[in-house]
Amino acid sequence: MTITEQIAKFLSSPAFAVAGASTKREKYGNMVVRCYQQHGKEVIPLHPLEKEIEGLACVTSVKDLPPTVKSLSMITPPQVTEKIVAAAIAHGIENIWMQPGAESAAAVELCREQGVNVIADGSCILVVLGFRGH
Repeated sequence: MTITEQIAKFLSSPAFAVAGASTKREKYGNMVVRCYQQHGKEVIPLHPLEKEIEGLACVTSVKDLPPTVKSLSMITPPQVTEKIVAAAIAHGIENIWMQPGAESAAAVELCREQGVNVIADGSCILVVLGFRGH
């Protein structure tokens, strides 16, 4: 698949999750949540401690995501990415987008081994979808 096809497959999910979601509006983890909202996408923030981000209820773990979530955006440090990716694959997530800085070679390899559509080439969803605002 080309990167364009991979992105199209990622964006075809009925719902999306954001690992590394943040309550701080200047953080990328918050901007990605808002970007999905701006485009009318169902989005679920994933955060181990927060209860709500941008008016949306958070889940604390990948295993708490509903089955409609097929795509996961990662805005996490690489070592956290590795742990979450393994759990996401076990949960049935089909598409994982590692935002710039979240990439982990081990996590990318795991995705490829398991047949998961992985985007980790430096592409940024904020650029692809055209995030508005700050």
